[in-house]
Amino acid sequence: MSKSEKKVTSKDEDKKKSDEKAIGDAIIAAANARREELAKEALATRSNKTLPKEIKEKPKEEKPKESKPKEEKPKAAPPSKTDTEEVSLPEFEKSFVDKISSQFTGDVEVGYIKENRTRVNVKKEKILEVAQFIKDNLPFDHAESVTGVDFPEDKEIGVVYHLGSYTDPTYSKQVLALATRVPREENPNPGNDSTKLPSLRDMFYSVEFHEREIFEMLGVYFDSHPDNRRLLLPEDWADLPPLRKDFRNKGR
Repeated sequence: MSKSEKKVTSKDEDKKKSDEKAIGDAIIAAANARREELAKEALATRSNKTLPKEIKEKPKEEKPKESKPKEEKPKAAPPSKTDTEEVSLPEFEKSFVDKISSQFTGDVEVGYIKENRTRVNVKKEKILEVAQFIKDNLPFDHAESVTGVDFPEDKEIGVVYHLGSYTDPTYSKQVLALATRVPREENPNPGNDSTKLPSLRDMFYSVEFHEREIFEMLGVYFDSHPDNRRLLLPEDWADLPPLRKDFRNKGR
């Protein structure tokens, strides 16, 4: 083959390669252009879709209504204590308590007046006189019980007689607490100190053993009691009365 033919052949091959490259570039460019068109169409289609009404249109937020401050009505003044007591006190119980308090003005204080339950606080110097008045003028004919209470902070010991009635049916449910207090000795010497009361044994026979129990357990001595001996403790008991609040068992 001559040199001229070889040059023509090489030129043809270069041209062929150049054409093939141009065709490939054109195909790639067309594919890219088509891809971009499809992407744009997809984006346009997506944006043109209608959303549900409740999602597309957000409900308007309602502003909270301003609440007006409530006007406070003026509070009615509470009824006075005396008015309340006059209305709520049971008449029957009040009637016989009034007899006692009016007879011993200044020496008697009404503790409470409730249905079937009343209390009268008496000075220790007047306990015998008030008890005798109750026995003579009211149908309370016996003592159901007698209790004692230690008040070390007040330096006193309380004694309460619970009076009842067997003889009058209208008083059968009534319990009248006749209460008093005596001085509390730090170092008790029953019978020889100020912790003493007159006994109601001759007036209400049923108090005999109750007063003896209070004597040994709290150290209250009852003048004129016919048998002022201990019930449970030995006669030579030398410690504090065991129901006083400052009593402590030895070894504990």
